[in-house]
Amino acid sequence: MTALRSFVSGRWHVPPDEGRPVLDAVTGEEVARISATGVDRAAALAYGRSTGGPALRELTFHQRALLLKQLALYLREHRKELYTLSARTGATLADSRIDVDGGIGVLLSYGSKGRRELPNDTVLVEGEVEPLGKGGTFVGRHLCTPLPGVAVQINAFNFPMWGPLEKLAPAFLAGMPSLIKPATPTAYLTHKLVELIVASGLLPEGTVQLLCGEAGDLLDHLTEQDVVGFTGSAATAARLRHHPTVAARSVRFNAEADSLNCSVLGPDARPGTPEFDLYVQQLVTEMTAKAGQKCTAIRRAIVPAGLLAAVAEATAERLAAVKIGNPAGDGVTMGPLAAREQRDEVRRAVKALMGAADTIYGDPGRVAVIDADAERGAFLSPILLRADDPGRGEVHEVEAFGPVATLIPYNSTREAVELAARGRGSLVGSVVTADTGFAREVVFGVAPWHGRILVLNAEDAAESTGHGSPLPMLVHGGPGRAGGGEELGGIRGVLHHMQRTAVQAGPAMMSALTGRWTQGAPRAEGVHPFRKHLGELRVGDSVTAGPRTVTLADVEHFAEFTGDTFYAHMNQEAAAANPFFEGRVAHGYLIVSLAAGLFVDPDPGPVLANYGLENLRFLTPVYPGDDLSVTLTAKQITPREDADYGEVRWDTRVTNQDGAVVAAYDVLTMVGKEGTE
Repeated sequence: MTALRSFVSGRWHVPPDEGRPVLDAVTGEEVARISATGVDRAAALAYGRSTGGPALRELTFHQRALLLKQLALYLREHRKELYTLSARTGATLADSRIDVDGGIGVLLSYGSKGRRELPNDTVLVEGEVEPLGKGGTFVGRHLCTPLPGVAVQINAFNFPMWGPLEKLAPAFLAGMPSLIKPATPTAYLTHKLVELIVASGLLPEGTVQLLCGEAGDLLDHLTEQDVVGFTGSAATAARLRHHPTVAARSVRFNAEADSLNCSVLGPDARPGTPEFDLYVQQLVTEMTAKAGQKCTAIRRAIVPAGLLAAVAEATAERLAAVKIGNPAGDGVTMGPLAAREQRDEVRRAVKALMGAADTIYGDPGRVAVIDADAERGAFLSPILLRADDPGRGEVHEVEAFGPVATLIPYNSTREAVELAARGRGSLVGSVVTADTGFAREVVFGVAPWHGRILVLNAEDAAESTGHGSPLPMLVHGGPGRAGGGEELGGIRGVLHHMQRTAVQAGPAMMSALTGRWTQGAPRAEGVHPFRKHLGELRVGDSVTAGPRTVTLADVEHFAEFTGDTFYAHMNQEAAAANPFFEGRVAHGYLIVSLAAGLFVDPDPGPVLANYGLENLRFLTPVYPGDDLSVTLTAKQITPREDADYGEVRWDTRVTNQDGAVVAAYDVLTMVGKEGTE
């Protein structure tokens, strides 16, 4: 059997040797062989930097986002063949959907976020302008630019699809090419994924590479501009973090490590309550989904001492209904572990745990399976343990990375928080309760030790994605033992692959550098900017209109028309007694409405719609008799890649007869491209 190929430096590399076998988790048969012999890792990294990086950085965020969406749709068409191969890793169809569909979902999520939350530009301007001088001629702002390196992925065996894609999506959107190094036991599924990506022809050359086999000297060739994303054991993460090159060159290193995640049951969740049933159901699901091989699975079930027996009985009853065997077998709900070596490792961990806990359900040495040979495959029974002494160190230190969980009793909320913290840092914890006071105390108590916390009860159960499901819009990571890193998190994950730089300049120069008009920079007045199509409009195009005198009749009519008869608008004596006013004042929204009446060009034209108003502040009271003027300036122009229009953000300043700013805000409009009326 030919060894899996690596895809490096723009071509498929066939190893000159046979490599070592990779076995089917169900049957023990050889699925593939794997070897990285002959791969020039330094050249692969150099190729990513010289070919993939420049090609990506030529594209805008929106263009990259659209490619992610197109890739997701392409992979979705090939799900069946991916499911078939996934089954050989021991995954049931439900497990495969978590891995395959979950990975595709991450691509779709980042494709959507990239178009909604990032500009159609190659540089991200972050935050607001910071004034650095009293005269307004010296300002600062933060820019985020793509790192001109390679995002190196070192992935775990448990999610051969989701793992690579959840790292690829934010890196690609940021403008960084990726080099994927899969774990050996399931590398054949990642190999198929990359084969499909290459065959699609959707992504620019050099933006995705694959190294099948040993990492070898890969990390030796990293530079200060590269990023390493690691998923795996805490011990391996610590070793890689201290690699001489990683340390000497301050290479960005993000680790997502296995952790002793916990789930805390509230004292209110007694048998017969929805929360009790949800707790037991969630615990069994986390023990058996992917055969417990999830870095987010529940390892420590922390329950009130008085409910320990009831939880043990209910959980054992549910575990007895789990059918273990060949994922293709009828009714099978849990497959084998990914490899026999992994099963042996879990058995060793269970043996260590048994010194501190009693067995409630399961036997690490025996398991009945459907349509399979228990010894040839990597099968293991779910194992539920009970540690009556919650202080025993083993249950807070030893992780069995499989279908294993330990019940741990607590006698007070404080003790529950302390027990959760003894995991020394976790990816996720959950609290199952309908008691808001208990939830608040536990959540705030354990938050410093967790990257994510789920509060589960009858209110959110129907829509909850569960304890063990990282979501692309929320951070995935955790402190301490969990690695101290963050993945996903929406745009936060993109920024991890970019350099944030503080830029100081004058307003005109800042506007030119950022493509965003800055207060104090020149304005261009002439043709009303609402008469310009998107392609004609320039940042700084402006119109000033007014004055318009605000009358007492305006104020009273607005109050009557809207129903807003707040005393500051209608009662002279009460308004004068207000420390902020000298008498009756105009409504804030009357000011905004009058300003729109001043700057709007009424005839049909390129402006298609007003879709929002942001950052509104009323800065100076407006009294009857005041004269208002408004200045509208094109602040930011964002064309849409897949539409015949774009968004324009307008800086809006309303001033009175003394030049004081009475209101400031951004108006958001849709403006047609050339030829769109």
